[in-house]
Amino acid sequence: MSAAQSRKWKALIVDDEELARHIICELLEAHPEIEVAAECCNGMEAVKAVAEHKPNLIFLDVQMPKLTGFDVLELIGTEVPVIFVTAYDQFAMRAFDVHAVDYLLKPISKERFDAAVERAKGRMGAQMPTAEMLSAAARPPQQFVERLVVKDGTRVTLIPVGKLDYAEAQDDYVALASAGKKHLKQQTITGLEACLDPASFVRIHRSYIVNLERVARIEPYGKDSRLAILADGSRLPVSKAGYARLKALLDERR
Repeated sequence: MSAAQSRKWKALIVDDEELARHIICELLEAHPEIEVAAECCNGMEAVKAVAEHKPNLIFLDVQMPKLTGFDVLELIGTEVPVIFVTAYDQFAMRAFDVHAVDYLLKPISKERFDAAVERAKGRMGAQMPTAEMLSAAARPPQQFVERLVVKDGTRVTLIPVGKLDYAEAQDDYVALASAGKKHLKQQTITGLEACLDPASFVRIHRSYIVNLERVARIEPYGKDSRLAILADGSRLPVSKAGYARLKALLDERR
């Protein structure tokens, strides 16, 4: 018996269809070394279950209420091998772009399932990309995000980009200001900038991105700098290069 066969594994099954979860459980009966630690019917439950059970393997549906499988993958980190299970083949390339172990189409054959499980065992301990890389790879080309997903412990907050006032860089994190609150997300300001529509959001400073709709006016501040005054009274620094970008976009809207 190999080390992989003798080792005990904990799996998480995430699918909003009870029948689909049941089928995966049945297929896993042929793999007694894998114990189902939890079944989740949505992405929110999955994020909590990963923190609680620390699984070695996740079977993850793509299309689910509130959080998609790609959202879940961004939130849970990159250490756990993931096998996507879905009825839709149009997500296959995106799944492999985010380094999923395998992509199983429903209905699942036993042969394909067994092969995916063996691939997952071989992936254990391998170096995986960062959550930011996963998020970027999961986004279709030329498509900007419509919402931002933020995890705080087991709590998940969804922020529609239209409600984002501004973002502030804080080392490898960004503070997302929305509706009078700030949410800390593990992502660089440059990574966030690439996700946002440049027609609506502008980098006004090396540490700040602002929603153009929130800018009420611009005031001089010192010799070569300015302040952007937002509708809620927030005052953000504007660099010389940032002012040129901001002014060009504001002029386009007039």
